[in-house]
Amino acid sequence: MAKKLVRSTQQKMLGGVCGGLAEYFDLDVSLVRLIFVGVALLTAILPMVLFYLIAWLVIPATSRQ
Repeated sequence: MAKKLVRSTQQKMLGGVCGGLAEYFDLDVSLVRLIFVGVALLTAILPMVLFYLIAWLVIPATSRQ
């Protein structure tokens, strides 16, 4: 079965985007959040905030089974 990118409902602080990316790439969620904050600081924050908001709307949430 192919991996699918979804927002995490278990590893979320705001929208679950970083948690979903961490699950997809098999990384620690704290590492993904640190990378996100680091890139946001380097790019003057606004582009990453826009990326996060768009990803929150586009990436589907995990379906509970």
